Amino acid sequence: MFKILVSDALSEEGLGVLKSSKDFVVDVKTGMKPDELKAVIGGYDALVVRSATKVTAEVIEAGKKLKIIGRAGVGLDNVDLAAATGRGIIVMNTPGGNTISTAEHTMSMIMALSRNIPLADASMKRKEWKRKDFMGVELYNKTIGIIGLGRIGMEVAKRCLAFGMRVKAYDPFLSRDVAEKMGVELGSLEDIYRVADYITVHVPLTEETRGMISDKQLAMMKTGVRVINCARGGIIDEQALARALESGKVGGCALDVYVEEPPKDCSLAKFGANVVLTPHLGASTEEAQVNVAIEIAHQISDALLGKGIRNAANYPSVDPETYHALQPYINLCEKLGSLTSQLSQGALSEVNVTYSGDISRHDTAPLTMALMKGLLSPILQDTVNFINSMALAKERGIRVTELKSQQAEEFVTLVSLEIKTDKETHRIAGTLLSKSEPRIVKVDEFYVEAIPAGCMLIMQNWDKPGIIGNLGKLMGEHNINIAAMSFGREKQGGRAMSVLNVDSCVSQDLLERVKSLPHILSAKTVQL
Repeated sequence: MFKILVSDALSEEGLGVLKSSKDFVVDVKTGMKPDELKAVIGGYDALVVRSATKVTAEVIEAGKKLKIIGRAGVGLDNVDLAAATGRGIIVMNTPGGNTISTAEHTMSMIMALSRNIPLADASMKRKEWKRKDFMGVELYNKTIGIIGLGRIGMEVAKRCLAFGMRVKAYDPFLSRDVAEKMGVELGSLEDIYRVADYITVHVPLTEETRGMISDKQLAMMKTGVRVINCARGGIIDEQALARALESGKVGGCALDVYVEEPPKDCSLAKFGANVVLTPHLGASTEEAQVNVAIEIAHQISDALLGKGIRNAANYPSVDPETYHALQPYINLCEKLGSLTSQLSQGALSEVNVTYSGDISRHDTAPLTMALMKGLLSPILQDTVNFINSMALAKERGIRVTELKSQQAEEFVTLVSLEIKTDKETHRIAGTLLSKSEPRIVKVDEFYVEAIPAGCMLIMQNWDKPGIIGNLGKLMGEHNINIAAMSFGREKQGGRAMSVLNVDSCVSQDLLERVKSLPHILSAKTVQL
């Protein structure tokens, strides 16, 4: 008999799936404070949450029997994934449950903004008749720029095409062939900023996407552009957006998400006809809430009863014994994919992975799934997991090839990854030290021995004296401790690579200073 705790409101349809099984005892206790949750979680095998419950490391530590955490929704911001993984607890979400509702809400925001519907409605309810005050614009023949063409972005694109709009999109993990079949034109962010009449964002909130639309990007846009965000608060700099509205650079905006929710001091609320604001309603449809509740209930039921694992953010679809044997390699492959993704530029079209030596004797399908999860996660975040990573790659027209070689090369075991984009090719390889510690041993033509963990600074430079000293001095001036360093070079005095593990992440301003140091050819930050 398994005990399941539901700590946030879940639809009756979802609860019915769980309560219908004689193998489960289901307790619904919503609105608990953190200490109350910690006090009771020790008696449960599974925890079901939405967004209100914060599943912290302390809660996870108290869950001595906890096997599964299920999130009825996409984002996992409220679950400490690292702590759960460390305890061997499976964390699941429902990445497809609110796709349609969010896409439709995005279109509703675009329409409301274009035709001044909120203000016109308010005016009518005041018994006014001011037709001239609410002149709108048509969507037909306008250009919309969609940043992020994942599941939601694709649904938005389909609806915009139906309105007769020209759709330009930015997504580094979508092949041009797939985009062209949809009728979508792929372009760079700069292309979208320059030509789009409407811009909507559908990317996760990461260090790379936080504030990705700010003063600099807004300045590139057409005067009168309309900006929409139904993805995550913080992707668009709200203060910069307010300044652009004030100046007239931006003709209007529609936001469903905010840096702070609920916002205590929303600077955008003072604007009238050209601003539409809603309180995070993207997934707030009856259908979406029922869908995610039923989906997570079935996933948890199947996992507890040994019928399979779906949509796990931290666990591939293998039996526990196999997972235990492959876990160090799964960890290596996920980190290898994530590092490669963060180093590359352009639209990804091809992935070739080769397993050499001892690892080739195993079933490597879970490793390729982990590698693709790592490769896609920097952009797709919570919508990609071990289970769906290969399917998402196929949807996006990414060709994945897996090869095996039992012959050991430079290392007893080696995982070699080659990716091709429309701009460049990268070849990165990794192995395990002491059968458990992941190491990156080759980046393109450079042999290194780098630890794929935490914040990293990866540079190409000329092999000249003073590189280490200059880097150490600059990091010291910014109170950043260097935890480890690795170097590789083609030949003495030629091109070289420097990899630093640092205790705190390098800011964009500091990165630019690194790039300006003598003999530095390029520099990028990676966070694993």
